[in-house]
Amino acid sequence: MNRRTFFGNVGLGALALNTPSVSAASGRGITFGFSTYGMKTLKTERAIEVLGEVGYDSVEINIWRGWDADSMALSKGRRKSIRKALEDNDIKLTGFMEKWKNADDIRRAADLGRDLSPKHQPVLQSTLSGKKWEDMKDVYLRQLEAWVKVAEESRIVLAIKPHRGGALSRPSEAVWLIEKLGKPKWLRMCYDYSHYAFRDMPMAQTIKTALPYTAHIAIKDAVQKDGRIRFVNPGTSGTIDYGNLLRMFYEGGYRGDVCCEVSGQVWNVKGYDPIVSAKQCYQLISPAFRKANVPRGAGS
Repeated sequence: MNRRTFFGNVGLGALALNTPSVSAASGRGITFGFSTYGMKTLKTERAIEVLGEVGYDSVEINIWRGWDADSMALSKGRRKSIRKALEDNDIKLTGFMEKWKNADDIRRAADLGRDLSPKHQPVLQSTLSGKKWEDMKDVYLRQLEAWVKVAEESRIVLAIKPHRGGALSRPSEAVWLIEKLGKPKWLRMCYDYSHYAFRDMPMAQTIKTALPYTAHIAIKDAVQKDGRIRFVNPGTSGTIDYGNLLRMFYEGGYRGDVCCEVSGQVWNVKGYDPIVSAKQCYQLISPAFRKANVPRGAGS
C-alpha cells in the first residue's frame, strides 16, 4: 500500500474506510489538490509536505505579493527548495493563484512555473476587477487580447475565474470572452460552483457551459443565511454534490485538477489551523471520487 492510499483510507478516519478504492492511473484521472491560499501561515515547502502526508495529489500555489511564494520575491534558492519539496512529496504543481494586472505578472508566473515544474507548466488563474459586466466586457476583451499574446509567448495558460462579487460572474460571460477572442488555447476558465450557487444557476447547466473551456476547478461550499452568502470549506455544509460535479466533468472529458480552496472568510477567523483544514477537506471530498467512480491521477 503506498503512502497516498494509506492516508486516504486509514489516516483520516472511517469516512474514507467505508468506500472502495479508486485506481490512480497517471494521465487518465483528475488530480485532487489543495490551494496554499488556505495555508498563509506556512512556508510553501511545509505546506507541500503536509499535503503529501494527508494524501493529496497536487497543489495550487498562491503567488500574490507579500505571500511566501511571491513571484517577485522568491529567490533562486527557495525555488530549488520548493521544487525539491514537490518532487520529494510526489505533489504535482497544477496551478498558480495570482492577481495579474499586466504582462510582467504573467511572465514572472511563467518563469516561476518553469523553475518549479519544468515538465508541466501550471495554470495561472485569476479573477478580473470590475463591478458591472456591461461596463467592463469590452475592457476585458482589450486586456485579454494583449495578455493572451504574452501567455502564448510565455507558454502558460490563463484561466479567468467568474466571481459572484465581480463584473465577470457567470460561466457564460467567460465563454463569451474566450469565443470573441477566437478560442485561443492560452485562455481558459476556472470553474468554481460556489460563485453560482443560490443564483438560479443549476450546476448541470453551468458545467455544460463551462466544460469545453475549463482548465482548473476550485471547490468550496457556499451557504446562505439571512439573504447573504458565506463561503465555508468544501463538503462541510452539504450544499454542493461533489460526486455529481466530478462525474459530469470526468464524463465530459475533463482531466485537469480539482482544488480545495479555503476562503479568506474561513482562514481569517482567529484560531484557524491550515493543517486541520487540509485534513478536513480531504476527508470530506476524497470519497466523492469513489462515489462518482472517477479515478485520481496525473491529469493532463
